[in-house]
Amino acid sequence: MPELYFNPWDPQFRADPYPAYRTLVEGPPRLMTFAGPVALVARYADVEAVLRDHGRFTAVRPPSLPIARRGPFAGAATVLTSDPPVHTRLRRLISREFTPRRIHDLEPRIRAIMAALLDAIEQRGAAEFDLMAEVANALPVMVIAELLGVPSASYGTFKQWSDAVVAGAGRTQPWEEPPAEFLDAVAALRGYFAEQIEARRRAPGADLVSALVAAHDDAEALSSEELLAFVVLLLLAGNETTTNLIGNGMLALGRNPEQLEMLRREPARMAVAIEEIVRYDGPVQATARFATEAVNIDGTEIPVGAPAFVLIAAANRDPAKFPAPEKFDITRHPNEHLGFGIGIHFCLGAPLARLEGAIAIGAMLARFARLRLADPAAPTVYKGSFFLRGLSALQMKID
Repeated sequence: MPELYFNPWDPQFRADPYPAYRTLVEGPPRLMTFAGPVALVARYADVEAVLRDHGRFTAVRPPSLPIARRGPFAGAATVLTSDPPVHTRLRRLISREFTPRRIHDLEPRIRAIMAALLDAIEQRGAAEFDLMAEVANALPVMVIAELLGVPSASYGTFKQWSDAVVAGAGRTQPWEEPPAEFLDAVAALRGYFAEQIEARRRAPGADLVSALVAAHDDAEALSSEELLAFVVLLLLAGNETTTNLIGNGMLALGRNPEQLEMLRREPARMAVAIEEIVRYDGPVQATARFATEAVNIDGTEIPVGAPAFVLIAAANRDPAKFPAPEKFDITRHPNEHLGFGIGIHFCLGAPLARLEGAIAIGAMLARFARLRLADPAAPTVYKGSFFLRGLSALQMKID
């Protein structure tokens, strides 16, 4: 077998895990040893099979993992970390609030927020701007915070908490105790939303938190712990992945200027371009599953209880599925990527992420006729998470 270096807690590895993925998709899952055996599942067919097989590969985190007990969900079930029938109940509840109509109704507000962010950049009169700080970090957290009914003054604080939770989880191996800054951010985030939940009980509004509180109080569809975990998940998942989609997408477009110019000339290609962005350098690199029994995948024996790192980003560049998988091609069709998952855990927020990404990228291309990377050769710096891949900064020129 080809040599392989795989260490998701190494910043240099996280900066470019794709060489390892190219090796991994050449064969069946590999077993590596960290605190115990861990299966690396990379081929498209294997990733799809594992994600669909919640009988043998559970999404439930073992309570023995410190990150599960002391993380933002405090061990409560969420749509991300549960299997049927719990998952079915939770997903049915939130699906009522994330309807296509509700997402469609958000479009004018998302466009208005994006226009205000670009106005602020123009008013500074600078020749360049940091896309992450001034657009990609700001837009998604503002949108999800408004959905949750959070006052505008809290946007910045929310982002700080979210960043600290993601970074702390990303730097810590799951079997290690989380760092203090992670625990502090978790406590602050949960404390804030516990207060918001109580406030909605006293005075309900038209926001998502009020809808979830009503579901809990009227039908006991959610336990108190599930309700709090649900709201925290919505904030974290609702902003971090879309932030990364916008940043990774603009980096790919900037490194492929002919694709950027095609998209500028033909904005009707935007929907297809968003799918290619998610496939090529997706905001979610991997997820975790745990074997409920001993499983053999093409000769690889995965022991009962062993975690499987399900490498979505590797599957999305599997040459057995995608022609010229290393090429960034905004005309690629069909594009059956796994960037939003598959099966019962397919991302509920995918329509909102697609909409925000399309609006953000489209608005920047329309506003700035010479938008480009400030320095195409500049090294990229990624935030401290392997599972959620996102840039710390990305300088763009607009002069």
